[in-house]
Amino acid sequence: MKILKWFYSYWTRFWFSAQMAWHGILAKPMRSALTILGVAIGVASVVSLMGIGEGARQSVVRQFESLGSNVIVIKAMDGKFEFQPEEAAELVEQVEGLELATPVIQTKGNMRWRRARGTAELLGVNEQFPQVRDHQLISGHFFSKLHVEQRSPVAVLGYNIGAGLLNGRDPVGQTFSLNNTTYLIVGVLAPKGAGQGDNIDDKILIPYTSAQKIANKKTVEEIWAKASSEKDTDLAVVQLGRIFRRKLGLDQSAPTPVLSTDPNGETMVKEEMSLAGSEEAVASTEAVAPSEQESAGLSTGQDLITITSLNQLVDEADKANRIMTLLLGGIAAVSLLVGGLGIMNIMLVAVTERTAEIGVRRALGAKQGDLLVQFLLEALYLSGIGAVAGVAAGVWGMNVFSRYGFETVISIQAVTIACGVALGSGLLFGVYPAVAASSVPPVEALRR
Repeated sequence: MKILKWFYSYWTRFWFSAQMAWHGILAKPMRSALTILGVAIGVASVVSLMGIGEGARQSVVRQFESLGSNVIVIKAMDGKFEFQPEEAAELVEQVEGLELATPVIQTKGNMRWRRARGTAELLGVNEQFPQVRDHQLISGHFFSKLHVEQRSPVAVLGYNIGAGLLNGRDPVGQTFSLNNTTYLIVGVLAPKGAGQGDNIDDKILIPYTSAQKIANKKTVEEIWAKASSEKDTDLAVVQLGRIFRRKLGLDQSAPTPVLSTDPNGETMVKEEMSLAGSEEAVASTEAVAPSEQESAGLSTGQDLITITSLNQLVDEADKANRIMTLLLGGIAAVSLLVGGLGIMNIMLVAVTERTAEIGVRRALGAKQGDLLVQFLLEALYLSGIGAVAGVAAGVWGMNVFSRYGFETVISIQAVTIACGVALGSGLLFGVYPAVAASSVPPVEALRR
């Protein structure tokens, strides 16, 4: 019974203090509204800016992930050092962990579909492309190894091109002209989305052997390889770097290329043996640290070949955008600080104006703790209402941004942090005014 009486007594005091705090806010509606507005602006800024930053981060990450997982891109940066197509299969045999590889050649061709004419972006690959890039087909099938070997005029269309030819009907089995050669449509890729997969939805895929004929070249500028796991991807990047440095003669244990000019004025690459001893060369080779991106270049610093893991690009883009999101949130959090200072300012003014009320309550038996609870609750009311209004305004602001093409995400973490900081600042900045109010002696308060 004593415990129940004690609980009832304290609950009654708390309830009465809560009512007094609410009446104190309603007594000055304009002042309270301005204080709530300051907190709401801070919360809305944090929620909207962090939502925009999170949306941008997810968009960039999705763009890289749409290129496939555990994919390694080997690219020739100089036309003199492009790859022979058969090197793709050789790399799969030489590098442990590599499962698939496709030569890649990107070019353009003159496309004619019935009476329509235009320029189409072409992507020359082999039959392993769907597995390398984790890209499924929505209709038909991909071309086979036999098609590649025989330079067959077959094509797989990106989703946008395939959907546009017959106004959404399946174009598989239809033919079109590409550089005056009739191509048979054998499949249509599944959609990746605008800007995803290196705009694969707007490209036409053909055997790289056919693309070589269109581009009038025997080499390819890229090789795309796929490893079996993320760990194998990291190791494969290092091994590929060593292989190509050795092929280009840039390893100390291998011949070094020297650019020279022949009598006809054409640039040639000659091999010159390094003067370094074999032990030093081996030590240098073993000292190569594992990295996600390797490059082989001339002594001038120009990259001849770059070897890039798309997994690393995803991680780097994710980290960069997370930092940007945190910076945006930090800038917006300054508004919350200003809102908290506004609460303290208003509460100090309220204590000064309500000294007589405080004296009357103390004279009627209110304890110092009751006054402390009352003024803390006033600060929490102001910050709580401001937090709710700020979240609503922030969500509305993100919807406005999304209408203008920005990708936004309602981040629960941002909402939680913003509301927590708002309530915390209200409590923190309300402590001093509450202590000041509860510390006024009853006689002095009544005298004022």
